[in-house]
Amino acid sequence: MRFFSLLFLAFICVPALAQKNVRDFGEYINKGELLYRADMSEPASVDGWVMEGPGVLAFDNGWMQMYSPGEEMHHVFWCPEDFPDAFVAEWEAQNLNPEAGLVIVFLAASGEGGQDIFDPGLPSRDGTFDQYTQGKIRSYHISYYANAAHNPGRGHANLRKNNTFTLLQEGGDGIPTRSTKIHKVRLIKDRAHIAMYVDGRKVIDYIDDGSNKPVLGAGKIGFRQMKWTRFQYRNFKVWSLNTYLTQD
Repeated sequence: MRFFSLLFLAFICVPALAQKNVRDFGEYINKGELLYRADMSEPASVDGWVMEGPGVLAFDNGWMQMYSPGEEMHHVFWCPEDFPDAFVAEWEAQNLNPEAGLVIVFLAASGEGGQDIFDPGLPSRDGTFDQYTQGKIRSYHISYYANAAHNPGRGHANLRKNNTFTLLQEGGDGIPTRSTKIHKVRLIKDRAHIAMYVDGRKVIDYIDDGSNKPVLGAGKIGFRQMKWTRFQYRNFKVWSLNTYLTQD
């Protein structure tokens, strides 16, 4: 009798466990191990991160604010970890300056020869855009908030591949240009397949066929802002990815 009771419990519990994280945001996603987390609530939570350019941080009410004093220059804030070629990353973001700004996430960033982006043999970087898009590091990047002073109200997200600055996909609207609400961002890299969601709405969905240089694999994630931008961030987490299947 005890054997059959245990068998029954296993029968009802295993499917429930198997469904964890499988159906979410309208896709079939199975998260693996939690690889990294930073709640971004205080300086210690981003210990080891690297700022390039004159960006500064402020911490308030559980958020990390990032901006350039006097709108001096663009800047990039790098997570120190290298992530595999398949992962799920999530974070929350909120715009504190709806008048202007542009926000980008770099992913799969590595040196042109496969080395770490902080390898001392690579040229130094100071936030100047072409150092990232046409320099000695390779990456993908997605502009998921776009209301730049030179192109106000653009709205839609772009996916590009660097160091050739190739536009891979002009996507859907990212974070609305006038929104000051809290938005949840999800970024998925499943080897050659890259997808991004804002509040559960798909804004990028692209498979890199390798026709423009090889598909990029493991590497670092970085947050970039143009100098007019003041955003705040929290709850950055990255998991390994077991399964990602679209419903399309």
